[in-house]
Amino acid sequence: MDFKDVIKQLGERSLKIKDAVNTEEATKNAFIMPFIQALGYDVFNPAEVTPEFVADLGIKQGEKVDYAVYKDQKLIILIECKWHGHGLDVFNSQLFRYFHTTKAKFGLLTNGFEYRFYTDLLEPNKMDEKPFFTFNITDIRDNQIEELKKFHKAYYDLETIVTTASELKYTNELKALIHAELNNPSENFVRHFAKQIYTGTLTAKVTDQFTHLTKKSVQHYINDLITDRLKTALKQEAAAQDAVIEPEVLIDSKDTKVVTTAEELEAFYIIKSILRDKIDGERIVYRDAQTYFAVLLDDNNRKTICRLYLTSTKKSIGLIDENKKETKHEILKIDNIYKFSAQLAKTIERYEKAPNQVEA
Repeated sequence: MDFKDVIKQLGERSLKIKDAVNTEEATKNAFIMPFIQALGYDVFNPAEVTPEFVADLGIKQGEKVDYAVYKDQKLIILIECKWHGHGLDVFNSQLFRYFHTTKAKFGLLTNGFEYRFYTDLLEPNKMDEKPFFTFNITDIRDNQIEELKKFHKAYYDLETIVTTASELKYTNELKALIHAELNNPSENFVRHFAKQIYTGTLTAKVTDQFTHLTKKSVQHYINDLITDRLKTALKQEAAAQDAVIEPEVLIDSKDTKVVTTAEELEAFYIIKSILRDKIDGERIVYRDAQTYFAVLLDDNNRKTICRLYLTSTKKSIGLIDENKKETKHEILKIDNIYKFSAQLAKTIERYEKAPNQVEA
């Protein structure tokens, strides 16, 4: 079971048993410990997860945080837990006090359903008042799971998380602001658009009129956008179904143990999409093997475009350079293949310039 399935299953289980969880301690045992375990940490190993971690606050000694999570003997996350029936807003200051007394880079406040991740983006060693990443595990989106995966023991990299934390924080705040403006446009928002299409004076009466028109226009635009997206998705689905039986899609049938997954096919079509401006798509095929999934030019093993290694625990793409050497690059999700568009295009250009080049 891959990480996404584990988190989804955890959310479903939480909903089923919540009525039987009536205390903070029960919340820890039923929801939060399984969550920590899902991130790859051994909750029964105090070298990885320390319960009741002591965080002394000046003259106030013996203050305890519910859990401290370690990786490679370094404290990385402090976790403060509350009963799932409590809201979290009133408890932010409690975690704030603990944060600056330790070397932890991240703080997590949770009631087993809502999870709020904090760090020190604004001022070093001082926890921000607002979280940079929040989600509800019973209604978690796929893109949120990908962000959460960065905290998994197998993928944890401080620099990567810190780099994306600022973007996450401001993206979430902008989304909230946009949501508010679209549902209840402010006067500044309305006047910004009205001034560009109305030549008269924007009196209070005119502004009220444009407030109604702006909200109505936004709703119509969103409905049109959704309709267009649905039409596009249906066309792509129909095309994908036809493409599965196209003759250029060849599975290496010598090994009957080989099973081509939907994820591998998705990756294949992403690569075809990337290279469609460089070469006829019919020349790009795949061959599946037990240990990797190869994408080839002209169905020729000597013209390997790339190799994909997609398992439930780790994903990577192998790129072939001009010296016939393969270099693997880890990817968190299939869409990350787009980041290697330039390298894939260069590989095609190299084969087209030297078609007889022997590839590894």
